[in-house]
Amino acid sequence: MFESAIRDQARVAIEEAAVILFMVDAQTGITDLDEELARLLRRSTKPVFLVVNKVDSHRSLLEANEFWSLGFEETHFVASISGSGTGDLLDEVVEHIVADPVLETELPKFAIIGRPNVGKSSLTNALLGEDRNIVTDVAGTTRDPIHSVYNKYGNNFMLIDTAGIRKKAKVEEDLEFYSVMRAIRAVEESDVCLLVLDATQGIEAQDLSILRLVQKRHKGIVILVNKWDLMQKETNTARDYEAAIKKRLEPFDDIPILFISALDKQRIFQAVDAAMEVYANRTQKIKTSQLNELMLDIIERTPPPSVKGRYPKFKYVTQLPTHFPSFAFFVNNPNWVRDSYVQFLENKLRENFNFTGVPIEVYMRAK
Repeated sequence: MFESAIRDQARVAIEEAAVILFMVDAQTGITDLDEELARLLRRSTKPVFLVVNKVDSHRSLLEANEFWSLGFEETHFVASISGSGTGDLLDEVVEHIVADPVLETELPKFAIIGRPNVGKSSLTNALLGEDRNIVTDVAGTTRDPIHSVYNKYGNNFMLIDTAGIRKKAKVEEDLEFYSVMRAIRAVEESDVCLLVLDATQGIEAQDLSILRLVQKRHKGIVILVNKWDLMQKETNTARDYEAAIKKRLEPFDDIPILFISALDKQRIFQAVDAAMEVYANRTQKIKTSQLNELMLDIIERTPPPSVKGRYPKFKYVTQLPTHFPSFAFFVNNPNWVRDSYVQFLENKLRENFNFTGVPIEVYMRAK
């Protein structure tokens, strides 16, 4: 059972990898499983490096020479515990790593994310006006992120459609595991994430988990409630639905929410406009002079509470040069600033500057 799982994992890894490191144990010698995996890898078109580990003496190096019989030109003898030989191996490996020119683009990158079968692929196809994805009623038919350049109606960006992010308990196949990993990687590569919900199911715990992942990675976020055409609607249905969602998003509920139908192309271009606005919010830079004039005045009018009779004194504030909005408040002792006051400062930043859809960070620094 264990060896079967290793074989299955190896097959998936071969498909996924740009470079393959085939590691074997010099102390154990060549095993039947090593020979089977070697046969599999020799048929691969990917660069394969045979890494013979635990070669930590001259004697073990002589004994390890038997691994040349596996037939790999790129064979390296290393000792992981000491790092011996790993530098040369790394130098050889990085020569085969080529950056994806698609992902190196300066265009804004938007990832369409969400649970399986909420309509992510249908949304991609509707936006692009062509069937880039197979759309079926079977959840999880999209296994790879698909990158497309969108250049219509004055908007130009990279669109990334991902495989649905499943609950861990449902990730049974190795291939499903790698699909989830690719979806997470797409989040990391993106600037703004479009989180698609199913209107007929509402926002679920898994949606909140995805949202927290996006927030933790400091990506912009827009929530799209898809399949709105299937809902029975009354006068305040959308308003009440949005209020219910924002209640569950607290404390970070400053997120645009749109009600769409990918099937009918209802409000899908408004979703694009919202994503572009969130991108602009996330990339804005605020002058230090403007920040200080505003925030120091707010601090003076609403000073921080004391901590054991000691009052923090703020000197100045500046925006940090990070890829997401973050701000450093310089104070005589950061330990005297309560968490509630840090949240107060973040709220004031949001009140005075447009950070809708964007997680921001506020740091206290000693001065």
